[in-house]
Amino acid sequence: MPERSPRRRARGAAATLTAVALVGAAALTGCTSDGGTTARSTAGAGSPSASPTPAWDASPASIAAVGDSITRGFDACSVLADCPEVSWATGTDGGVRSLAVRLLGASKAASHSWNHAVSGARMAQLPEQMALAAKDRPELVTVMIGANDACRDSVALMTPVADFRASFEASMRQLRASAPKAQVYVSSVPDLKRLWSTGRENPLGKQIWKLGICRSMLGDADDMGSAAVARRDAVLERVVAYNGVLRDVCARDERCRYDGGAVFDYRFTGEQLSEWDWFHPGRNGQARLAEIAYRAVTAAGPPA
Repeated sequence: MPERSPRRRARGAAATLTAVALVGAAALTGCTSDGGTTARSTAGAGSPSASPTPAWDASPASIAAVGDSITRGFDACSVLADCPEVSWATGTDGGVRSLAVRLLGASKAASHSWNHAVSGARMAQLPEQMALAAKDRPELVTVMIGANDACRDSVALMTPVADFRASFEASMRQLRASAPKAQVYVSSVPDLKRLWSTGRENPLGKQIWKLGICRSMLGDADDMGSAAVARRDAVLERVVAYNGVLRDVCARDERCRYDGGAVFDYRFTGEQLSEWDWFHPGRNGQARLAEIAYRAVTAAGPPA
């Protein structure tokens, strides 16, 4: 069992008692989770004051990762295989410098981080992963999932947005049932259309795509007819909707921080993509994801 870190440090101005016994109530200035201040009133001199919103801890002592093939490092080291040692979240590769390495240090990352992501997983499988992560009693849980909900054999098979939301809400409830104080970093789903646009420049990558990777977006990669364009636009629209769900559900949890769309907005180039499938992040891409996550986790407040 990893050691627990000190209790969350309050940010912002020090709490100040501004009224005394001459008045029947006292005003307490406390810090919100984003580093701002808010005034709260007590019922009277003898009443307990409201608990302040817990501050975000930018240096957690343990990390558990949940998600899909990206977090498993799929196709980053060899063709059609996981490579968790280069995972952006919990990997040990010195070139990637995962979030765990950046936050915990190289030696501690190996013993105080756990990767429960599963290649091919969709949002419906996330509650089970969250249950496993909660057993580790991590101080931070990273979430990157949703690409497989849009990457189906056809647009008609994509996960409905309502189902996506229900599964993510269930996942957060599952985590909170066993790990109520764990912080959660939620990555946006990458821009799959951007990945298609970049990857289609590589002939070898397109041959791998024909094996069945993300047919809804990558099928008939060079077809620029109206039906193919509409299909890809429908996938992009669904990914945008999924990211809206991730943002909204995370915003309702005081210990959850969404990346503000940073991963979706990142303009991956061929340099960051797998040399085998030109779709999944390679080592370089995993390092970029680790950088994005580290900036979000250590920022004074949540991304805009």
